[in-house]
Amino acid sequence: MSKRVILHDQNEGDFFYREAIKTLRANIRFSGRSRQVIMFTSVFSGEGKSDTVFHLAEEMAKLDKKVLLIDADIRNSVLVNRFGVEDAGTGLSEYLSGLEEDVDPLIHSTNYPGLYVLFAGAYAPNATEMLSDDHFRLLLETAPKVFDYVFVDTPPLGQVIDAAIIAQHCDGAVLVIESGAVSYRVAQRVKQQLETSGCHILGVVLNKVDRGGGSIYSSKYGKYGKYGKYGKYGKYGKYDKYDKYDGSREGDAREESARDSEA
Repeated sequence: MSKRVILHDQNEGDFFYREAIKTLRANIRFSGRSRQVIMFTSVFSGEGKSDTVFHLAEEMAKLDKKVLLIDADIRNSVLVNRFGVEDAGTGLSEYLSGLEEDVDPLIHSTNYPGLYVLFAGAYAPNATEMLSDDHFRLLLETAPKVFDYVFVDTPPLGQVIDAAIIAQHCDGAVLVIESGAVSYRVAQRVKQQLETSGCHILGVVLNKVDRGGGSIYSSKYGKYGKYGKYGKYGKYGKYDKYDKYDGSREGDAREESARDSEA
């Protein structure tokens, strides 16, 4: 494995958030020993998916589990900037493109004991083709021989198809949805896309829940809107049936929520 990297977590969340992550950890463990490779996706960007999967991986590692977090968002990764990593080096995109022949040197140990990270690497415009390659399938098949859990952070399934491709090679999927930001109908469409991939849906995480007077996060950590707009997604691999949602997440969600309320 490659060198150790330091992850600076500035968004730890409040007591209720940490307890919710521990509950998620327990539910993942109760899903069975066969559920080792689990992917996480959302409907839109900025729903807190990457924070959820990281904190779950962190908590799982505290149980003396060896956990690999794979950043599979090779179109618009946020993990390196999110955690202030100074030198992430090459990553998944370089491996899948053939620039790196061996994936082992690309996997970093971290300052969280038991937690390892494979960063996304350089931006790749042909992400769909790269993630469909047999090298990615073999990575997900062999990683459980070394790690107790493999958590895959994928792009929003409501915006690009990458997560559905990844889901075919995973033991389970978790959908992260921001409370009040995604309508029922849109969430159902994403759920159906996951089901079509054949991946077992383990459950849904309702994120950023308002507990009466504020977010589930404390005010200090409450702003999670700086994950990027996924503007580059509009050109590559976009679903035709999701065209009206691309680039106008908030307006469409509110409009459809209003229609649901009137129905």
